Amino acid sequence: MSSRRLSLDLHPIFNKGREIDAALENAFQEARQKKAKELEIICGKGTGQLKKRVLRFLDRDDIKSTYHRINRDKDNSGRVFVYFRWQRGQ
Repeated sequence: MSSRRLSLDLHPIFNKGREIDAALENAFQEARQKKAKELEIICGKGTGQLKKRVLRFLDRDDIKSTYHRINRDKDNSGRVFVYFRWQRGQ
């Protein structure tokens, strides 16, 4: 993937709550630093608990203010795409 598109695979840490939160925080920080246009979060299908956790994270006010929109992949329910629009000086 190009530096404008980032990907985060949560499969290896699916059952480690603090590591999931840290990985999501780090991914958003990296997106901010690189002015990424898109972040793909791979949470897998499974029971849906990991995806719910990701969506709760994305719904936080401090996180919601950093992205433009999210899109749940209609063909693969185990992926969520986050899209950013960066302003100059952000």
